Amino acid sequence: MSRRTILIIRWTVFLLASGFLYLRLSTHGDAQGFAEVLSDRDQALLLVTLSGVLVLTLLNWGLEATKWRLLMRDVERITFGKAFVATIAGTSIGMITPNRVGEFVGRVLFLAPENRIPASFATAVGSIAQFVVTVVMGTFGLIALIVTARSEAFDPLGVAWITLCVLVAVASLLLYFNPDLLHRVIARIPFIRRWEQHAASLDRMSIDVLFRVLLFSALRYVVFAIQFMIILVVMADVALLDSLFAIPVAFLFSTLIPTVMLTELGVRGSIAVALISPQLAQDKGVFLASTALWVINIALPALVGSLILLMARIRNARA
Repeated sequence: MSRRTILIIRWTVFLLASGFLYLRLSTHGDAQGFAEVLSDRDQALLLVTLSGVLVLTLLNWGLEATKWRLLMRDVERITFGKAFVATIAGTSIGMITPNRVGEFVGRVLFLAPENRIPASFATAVGSIAQFVVTVVMGTFGLIALIVTARSEAFDPLGVAWITLCVLVAVASLLLYFNPDLLHRVIARIPFIRRWEQHAASLDRMSIDVLFRVLLFSALRYVVFAIQFMIILVVMADVALLDSLFAIPVAFLFSTLIPTVMLTELGVRGSIAVALISPQLAQDKGVFLASTALWVINIALPALVGSLILLMARIRNARA
């Protein structure tokens, strides 16, 4: 890419990320209702909670940076600091793409131009690992929710969802632990086939690396779940036991349902309310908790990432 193209991309990402954040926070939800919920909370406890969640966010993205650095080991050696900066930068592009699939673009811009395409394929393995953890944990959560509902009537919709989730989990595990299979799948996709030779980096991934990447993905999942539990307890008076099964299912549906930048927050909040609020009559509190988690974990890193992309020195390929 030329310097002019990179400059255009930088400013486009920055303006879109900033505009999107403004739209989401200024137009979504009942501002007066949210203010009432916040005014009823212990302000000192609320401040401590949000500060703690923010610290956990640094841990969350630190784990992701460590995971990405591990995946880059056979592509390009990078420091943790560089991996962390690239990971945060990627969130800005991720926020303006469906289901944040564009995160890898912002990351690989920090690598040497000749390594960016192989790095993109390696980064995909990390995304699959996070997807595997989300689907597996969500399936267990869904089963637990249905079992604890104590409904004697046969629920065909619930059984259908469980069956679908199990099939998706098995398929994603099979694909994840067989990178050569992923390589062959890529080779059959017309618009990606031209870069098939760069996907050879997938074949070099050992089982040990795959297990370690999956472990980091699981740790990220735990951190994210703890964040959500803490915020739900403080902002919506949700008991830990009530959120224990609902949160994995909320994460699962948020992952499976396609979203774009203008609908992601609404989808996340609506799913959380549907799963948790009916028993607690705390719609605004639950939605506010989901919104706060999204702002701290996604929106703020994306805004910082857009600034990083704007100011970073990025090497361009010479055509």
